[in-house]
Formats: sequence, C-alpha cells, structure tokens
Amino acid sequence: MTPGWVEAEFGVELSGDARLPELVRVGLRRNPRRAHLLVSTVLGKHWPADPRAVHATGSELGRAVRSVLAGEPALVLGFAETATGLGHCVAEALEADYLHSTRRTVATATAAAGFAEEHSHATDHRLLPEDPGLLGHQAVLVLVDDELSTGRTAMNTIAALHAQRPRPRYVLAALVDLRPAADRTALQRFAAGLGTRVDVVALADGALAAPSDFPARASALAGAEPLLDGPPGEVHTYRDLWPDGVRESGRHGFAPTDVAAARLAAKAVAAELAQHCSGADVLVLGTEELMFAPLLVALELAELRPAVRLSSTTRSPVVVHDVAGYPVRDAVRFDSTDKAADGAGARFAYNAGTPADLVLVVDADADHPALWSGLVERLRRRAKRVHVVVLPTHRPLPAPLRGPAFGSYPADEVGWLLTDLSDVALEAPTEEREEAIQSGGAHYAESLPVEYQPDAEYQALYVRALEEAAERIAHAVGVVTELVLAERGPAPVLASLARAGTPVGALMRRWARLAHGVDLPHYAVSIVRGRGIDEVALRWLAEHHDPASVVFVDGWTGKGAIARELATAVAGVNSALGTGFSAELTVLADPGACVRTFGTRDDFLVPSACLNSTVSGLVSRTVLNWDVLAPGQFHGAKFYRDLTAADVSTGFLNAVSGRFGDVADAVAAAWPAAAAADRTPTWAGWRDVERISEQFGIGDVTLVKPGVGETTRVLLRRVPWRVLARADAGGDLAHVRLLAERRGVPVEEVPGLAYACVGLIHPRYTRGASGADGRAVLS
Repeated sequence: MTPGWVEAEFGVELSGDARLPELVRVGLRRNPRRAHLLVSTVLGKHWPADPRAVHATGSELGRAVRSVLAGEPALVLGFAETATGLGHCVAEALEADYLHSTRRTVATATAAAGFAEEHSHATDHRLLPEDPGLLGHQAVLVLVDDELSTGRTAMNTIAALHAQRPRPRYVLAALVDLRPAADRTALQRFAAGLGTRVDVVALADGALAAPSDFPARASALAGAEPLLDGPPGEVHTYRDLWPDGVRESGRHGFAPTDVAAARLAAKAVAAELAQHCSGADVLVLGTEELMFAPLLVALELAELRPAVRLSSTTRSPVVVHDVAGYPVRDAVRFDSTDKAADGAGARFAYNAGTPADLVLVVDADADHPALWSGLVERLRRRAKRVHVVVLPTHRPLPAPLRGPAFGSYPADEVGWLLTDLSDVALEAPTEEREEAIQSGGAHYAESLPVEYQPDAEYQALYVRALEEAAERIAHAVGVVTELVLAERGPAPVLASLARAGTPVGALMRRWARLAHGVDLPHYAVSIVRGRGIDEVALRWLAEHHDPASVVFVDGWTGKGAIARELATAVAGVNSALGTGFSAELTVLADPGACVRTFGTRDDFLVPSACLNSTVSGLVSRTVLNWDVLAPGQFHGAKFYRDLTAADVSTGFLNAVSGRFGDVADAVAAAWPAAAAADRTPTWAGWRDVERISEQFGIGDVTLVKPGVGETTRVLLRRVPWRVLARADAGGDLAHVRLLAERRGVPVEEVPGLAYACVGLIHPRYTRGASGADGRAVLS
C-alpha cells in the first residue's frame, strides 16, 4: 500500500485490505476530537469523482447489504452530511424506503428522534420523517455511513431508536471499517445489552495507527493553498427544470417510486445543461446534505458531455495543503445559506479546481441573496461558466393545531390549520397600526391589534344580546347547515375562515351531529384580504379530504370583499395544484346579498361579533408576516391563554346549540323553501358601499365596513371616524352605540341603508387625527 503525504510526513499507517487506497486517502482536519480525516475517492464529497464510480460503489455496498439481509425487508438510514448520497444508493439497490438524518431546521417538520456524532465538528443529528410511522415499520434498520472509525455514532443512533421501538436486528453499512478491535467488541456487547443483533458490512477492512504526537503536530500545520481565482465567469440560472412534486432528497423520506421520479427529473435537467456546458470538463457540485439529486444529474450529464466529475460542499473544516500526495489541495470558503439547527457557519468546497463549466445544485431553501453574493460569486472566480440549478424544496405539511394545546375549544370541535405564534410579540397600538396600514407601510395582517378587554357593562351587554339572539342564530345555523348537507353531499368538510367563521363552523358541525348523526370534519383556515387564502392549508385539505367536499364558512358578509377574495384565491390554488375546491362561500348571515348559501339575509347582531378572541377559542385573528413565518408553514395566530378567565367561547356554542331543539320544526319548514328560492347574489351591499364612499368623500371602499359585525370590528380594532345607523335597527346596535361613545365616535342615523349600520374608518389617518386620549377627532 503506497503511503500518501500524511502517512509519510507524520508516520501514520493505514493498513488492511488491498482495496483501501482505491476507496480512501488520509487527510487532516481542524478538529480537536480527531486530527485525521478519511477522504473518500468514491463518495463525490471532498474529492471530485466520476459520478458513475460513485453510483457503482454505492450500489455495490447495497448488494453486499442485501446478501446479509437474506430477504428480510429493510429501512435504510443515511447519516448527514457525508453519507446522504451513499445511503440513497444503498436504498436504491435494496429497493427500500430511505431516510437520512439532518442538521437543517425545518419549521413544518416534527423530529422523530435525535442522536449525537461524537467525533464530528457538528454533532447533532435529527430524523424528520414526513410519515411518523416510517421508523415504526417492521423492518431491519440499515444504517449507512461512509466509514466506521469507532462505531459510536451508530451505537448512539441505535440506542435512541431502540428506546422508541425495539428491533431484533440492525445492519451497519460503510465503505470502509477501520474500527480497532476494542470498538468491535464494544459494539457486540452493546447489542447484547439491548437484546438485539448488529451486523456490519463494509467494502474494505483495515486499521489506522498514528504516533502519540500526531494530533499536536497536525494542528500546528499551517497548510498552503494555491491561488486559483481568475476573472469572473458567466452565471446561468435554472429554476424550473425539476418538477415541484418530485422530492429532491431523503430528509423527510424517499421511497422507490421517488427514485424513479427523481431519475426522470435529473434526465431533463441534464438535457438542458448539456446544451450550455460547452467546455472540456464539467464539475457538478452538490450542497451539503443534497447529494443524491446532483449525483443523478451528473450521471445523466456524463452520458452527454465528456469529463464530468461530482463533488459537494461541506461543513467539514479540512486542512488544505497544496502538495503532491495530499488529498485536499484547494478550497472555496463561503458562509452557509440554509437554516441549520446549530446556526450559521463557514462552509467549504474542496478540490473544485478551475473547471470550464461548474454546475451548482441547490434547493430552494438555500436560494436567497447570501448564496449569490457568497458561494456563487466565489465559484465565478474558478469557472468560465457557473450553472446554478435550483430544485424545489420538499417540506412536510404541518399538522393541525388542536385544543387544549392551542385554543380553548375541545380537540374534536375544530382543527386549526394555523401556526402557533403565541410567543411572538405582534401587537401594536391601534393608532400606530392604522397609520402604517393607510400609508402603505404595512399590511393589516402583519401585526395584531391589542386585544380589547370588555368591562363589566360591555360584558353584561353581550350576555343580554346572546340571550335575545340565541334562538335566531340557532334557526339560521339550522337552515344553512341543511342547505349545505342537501347541496354539497351528506358528509361535507367544513373549512371556517378564522376567526369569525370558526364559531359558525362549530355550530354547523353540532347541528349536523344532532339532526343527522353525522360528525363533520371542521378546520379553521386563514384568508387575508389582498393576499389570498392560505395555500398550504388548502394543500393539507386536498391531501386529507376530497377538495370538492370542502365548504368554506364565514360568519357574515359585509360588502362581500372576502367572498370576492375567496373566489380569486381558490381559482388560483385550483390552477396551481390541479384541485377542485369550490370557491362558494357559506355564511350565517348575508346582509350584503353576496353569496347564495346563507342562514338569513337579515343584518342583526350575532353576539360573537361583540367580542374578539374570548368568543373564538381564545385565538387571535390571523397573521401573515414572513418575518416570523417560514416557507411551508400555515398562516399564524396567537393563543391567548392569559385570557382564560374571560373566555366564553364554549359557552356561546352551548347557548346557541341548546336552542336547536326549539327551532327544529321551524328549520324543517324553512330550509326547503330557501333551497327552492332564487338565492342569486345581487351584490346590493357593494353598491351601497360605493355610494357611501362617494357621498362622504372617502374614496376607498376598504374604509367602509357595512353591517353590525364589521362595524363592531372597526370600533374594536381600527380608528373609527363615523358610524351610520338605520333608524329602525333598535337593540341590535346597543353594543355599537356603547363602543362608539367610548371611542368618541358620532353615530348618525341615515335613511335608506341596506344594512343596520355601517362603520367608517378614519380616511387618510395619521396619529394627529386623534386626540390626546386616543379618541377619534371628527374633521
């Protein structure tokens, strides 16, 4: 075995199978835990290699594993970051499901397990399978690493997973096994202690011995790097070559069917790249854990272009030394761009050289300005042409939130398709929010108003209003639910628009259960005016239910802005996802004549409009702010646990559903007549709003909020200017008059209103438009 530079310089001895030098070379790392690094020549990581050799070697290891499995089913686990691609190759050879560990933070994923890699510079690994049952499958667990030096990482992994679900057998697979005899014995004792069996498969066996002063001498080596940077080359970007539905890695699981889809995607990517890679050599560069997709691209490209090699960026701090016989002779340093669980840090691309064409493969989570100003800019100094291929990032869909962990409703009442932002400071004073919204400096959904806390007088008004309106609401709930059951099938899925729609959705669910013995699924989703409905929530619904069965539910209509927003947003989602959601909105009350499925078109006080979170499960209105949300997450909201003492959410539902029996006969007579009637929306309310906007010189219909519910929201959340009231509105406006008095807002009776009342937000608002006490000033 011909010694390399490290062996000759430091007296290190690598001995064992004759195949060892074909698979690894000895390098140096800046790591106090272990001074040496085994640089694989067939992994496509630190050492650029022919992708065909990389794939062939990984497949060979897979066949060796198959021989010891003797037909038993297997689940393959690869270790980040170095062995993610190798694990893919082993799983492909076994036609088995695959998962690799990760150090990346994924906001929508839940960790199934974690473990430590003791000798590594980055020790923490997490397992984030999209299918929580993947690790519970009855299969031999095959753990794949590039090398076995002590076996401790594998033992840590087995210990963590065995504690969750004991298995009778594990297999460790690596390119090389250099464990000392003591570590081999320790592994067998460890397995016996767990009552399991652990087999080891490697392509080459050996040992590494070093003098006692080796770590100190290695750490003192300064290293020498060549100057390879030249004038900046061209940059070409490819963002739409890899299909959205094809997984790019095994971070969340990878099935044999995913391999077939990835191969087809890689073939298309390579065909496009081949037309633009005109140089004598091509380097395909993967990025950290993203190794298999670049390997597949490189395999296909090698069929179309000469001299294609494969390597990958890494977080390993390797000593670079430009001398003959040393395996790492140049480096590109750059700052990380993905969200790692252990934070940002330095990253490296080794032995990149100066290729004519360099293909950098990243996923969308790493595609932001720091990538382009950092790594891409550095690579431009090495290659004549840099081709940046951005693959879509597959993210698991988040899970619904349920009470009591989120919201005060019982778990079976509603699933909140929202992200919990309870610990994020989002509230701002009403006047400050209004000025920012009207100046265009912020969108209303980026922050929250300070939650209004009613005093005893206002709370008593709510109780009285609920007593008076409970039967009327129960009747409307019964009518609208019967219409939905008759027209949308026997088992629709209720998707209430958080949060005003959520109590209505919960009441509709209760009616269906009482009247028909049907348990309707009920979820709360977010829709934001001007931004659309939460596409992630609709993706979740489409994955778990028939989109055609989903019924969107809200409390009431004002001028119909949300009905219009829903129609536009759902059409866009259906086009993007190929789904068949109905854009029709179902409401309890439709005073604006904006929808065709409603319980009533009367504009009356729905007492839940009097309060905020304390009648809606203690949940805030929804938030869409990308400073606090990550891609792939649902829109956000807060759970106000501190308001539990004031919560009347379940009490409201009980008060209304307690009257279902009283209205059952009336509903049975009313809903068939409603079904037979012409319910075509006339949008009369919208025309009224346009007239009011012009009459009062507002010039913006978004500042005109018609109906009792919307007027209440203006008085609770915005800076009100005027309230217009219909003379015959009577007791339905008692709470509006009380709130208006407290905000210093005039209530003007206006004849001919289509609504019981209309709230006007202060036009062209600045904080100078309110007095020192925060009350509105009439201009």
